[in-house]
Amino acid sequence: MINCLAYIDLNPVRAGIVKRPEDYRWNSLGYHIQSKNRDNFLSTDFGLVEFNVMDENERLRRYRRYVYEAGALKRPDKDFAKTIDKAILEKEREVEFNIGRIQRFTYRTRYFTDSGIIGSKAFVMDNYQRFKNHFQCKNEKKPKSIKGLDGIYSMKRLSEAF
Repeated sequence: MINCLAYIDLNPVRAGIVKRPEDYRWNSLGYHIQSKNRDNFLSTDFGLVEFNVMDENERLRRYRRYVYEAGALKRPDKDFAKTIDKAILEKEREVEFNIGRIQRFTYRTRYFTDSGIIGSKAFVMDNYQRFKNHFQCKNEKKPKSIKGLDGIYSMKRLSEAF
């Protein structure tokens, strides 16, 4: 099962669409990282429960390791396929394939706010005023503080990112 899942999650890398599997919003690895599997939409088994890996975060970490290691291998039968860059793989190995707070925040904000406004309170409010006619909300919005990032605000609630 893990081979099949990794094959699917690596397709956007091999096609040259993204450099990291989770950068592709529409695959399962990207969804797990970007939304923390909101509403348990996808299974978090990854084929690892049968090996007695019961913690969901540990399964995700191990699955990422497997995907990155497999995705960095050049396949002689598929010369045209892109691989995960060795420098990216080394960086992930250094952090043992854990996803840091900043990385999780980056993915979460991209998933929930593609092109959203993030910055100081004044910056967010000024830009909201400039572009509010592009938003579908009828009520006036106010910038919300992002938990864990002092002085950073957004129009969306991003505090669950940590």
